[in-house]
Amino acid sequence: MKEFFKMFFASLLAMVVAGVIVVGLIIATVIGVSKLITDKENKINTGNVVVIDLSKRIHELGQKNPFAVFSNGNAYEAGLYDIIKAIDHAKTDGKIKGILLKLSPSPNGWATLQQLNLALRDFKTSNKFIYAYGENISQNAYFAASAADSVYLNPAGGLDLKGFATVLAFFKGTLDKLELQPEIYYAGKFKSATEPFRAEKMSEPNRLQIMAFQNGIWDQFLGAASQYTHADKSTINGWAVGGTVQFPADALKYKLVAGLLYWDEVEQRIRAKTGLSDNKDIKYVTINDYAADAKNDRKISDQKIAVLFAEGEIKDGEQMNDHEIASKTLCEEIRKVSKNDKIKAVVLRVNSPGGSALASEVILRELILLKQKKHLVISMGDYAASGGYYISCMADSIFALPNTITGSIGVFSMLFSADKLMKNKFGVTFDGVKNAPYADVPTVSRPLTPLEAQRMQNSVDTIYALFKNHVATGRKLSAPIVDSISQGRVWTGSDAMDMGLVDALGGLDRAIASAASLAKIKDYKVVTYPEPTDKMNTLMRRLNANTESSAAIKSAIKEEMGDGYEWYEKIQELRKMNGKAMMMMPFVPVVN
Repeated sequence: MKEFFKMFFASLLAMVVAGVIVVGLIIATVIGVSKLITDKENKINTGNVVVIDLSKRIHELGQKNPFAVFSNGNAYEAGLYDIIKAIDHAKTDGKIKGILLKLSPSPNGWATLQQLNLALRDFKTSNKFIYAYGENISQNAYFAASAADSVYLNPAGGLDLKGFATVLAFFKGTLDKLELQPEIYYAGKFKSATEPFRAEKMSEPNRLQIMAFQNGIWDQFLGAASQYTHADKSTINGWAVGGTVQFPADALKYKLVAGLLYWDEVEQRIRAKTGLSDNKDIKYVTINDYAADAKNDRKISDQKIAVLFAEGEIKDGEQMNDHEIASKTLCEEIRKVSKNDKIKAVVLRVNSPGGSALASEVILRELILLKQKKHLVISMGDYAASGGYYISCMADSIFALPNTITGSIGVFSMLFSADKLMKNKFGVTFDGVKNAPYADVPTVSRPLTPLEAQRMQNSVDTIYALFKNHVATGRKLSAPIVDSISQGRVWTGSDAMDMGLVDALGGLDRAIASAASLAKIKDYKVVTYPEPTDKMNTLMRRLNANTESSAAIKSAIKEEMGDGYEWYEKIQELRKMNGKAMMMMPFVPVVN
């Protein structure tokens, strides 16, 4: 018994000591985290020059990052709406002296950069400075930076002025070598989504539409460059055609930049603007940190305008990844907004190249039900094409930016027959039994019969007719007019307005003002849906959806393939859509 009590009290003492150590560690961690947060907040509160780094991807919806305190990152990664609000807030913020743009090749779309450019031009009315600096300034970064008072280039750097090129990859030759037979059904002569798998080069209709929207965006670029340089658009276009701007000295000569400076020299100019002596550090604050404080509308009002964000490809069911539009998940958000009596009007912000036809129809139905209770206005981002336009077409008003890519009113379906590949390359053959003629359709084990192929085409044509009918009804256009502007053709926002597919040109701010006007309210608060995404939730969702081994394999493939991983992902997506009706641009053309 004596030994028992000896062991018992020794164990108890060990537990108490261990508990004290654990509690101590927890307290130390909390204190450390609190100190990091406090230091971060103090840095934010004292910063007076807002920094916008154009090399960072800007999504529509912001994202919380609970790991930021451990990595010295941003606790909140601002979305585009947050950034626009923050720039507007900085106009009247007495602490903020100006904005610095860091320039480099930007991953952002042309409409996103146009929205940013407009916000910066509005900021200039405050008479605060905007400086831009880069070592390697791409055309899209320069487009956004043209709103600056001064653009500075590193003396050993480079500035692109070379025009636009759109290059697409075609896989028909690869499929032929593999003996993999694509079976493609589409409606609309401009519906080019499937061309990479059925042709070896662009069709003439596709070449025509790409040239049209490429030239439309180029005209916007020339206009922005003209505002900065004070040279006319034809002159700047001549510089691009002639390859005139090759070296930094050329950019300075033609006044595309205000000076060739090193970073320390740029900082000297910022110090002069902010009244700092040469030995004082400039108090920078990132746009993410500044927007985190300015993002919430502190206005108190029982009348609200809701902004509902829809970004990414349109998919069936529940959302599993960030930046995708999942029908079930988005419809739940639409119902939340619909049931909230304080919300008087809704702005749906669409940034999507489209996706599943069924998911698009499910979402549109929910939006039609919402519209029976509240006014609905659409604000288009970089893309609102195909399925992205489908979910937009029944709104009260549609706003787009000139650089928005929209339209693409068409449908396609595609599947692959792998019987020759499997037999000739691997010796695999297929056989089976069925009790009805179409029981195994769609299938990769054999080509479709002519009758089965006709049924697939009939399905595509039926959905296409439904699409055009929705557009005719929503846009109040005649069937012949809709047919003439459909055919899968892609339009810029400017052209779409001329065609009647868009009501007016403007950003999210104008769409919100329109929604308030339709609802006949002047004093209102803007609320956003859904909640900003959380990196912790994303991580847990991915852990649930993927085994550790599959996640490791995916990471290894991505690292090994580099830029080619994007094509790998697209092909994987095409495999998943086998036989489904789609409204999308699987290979979104990149204009650069």
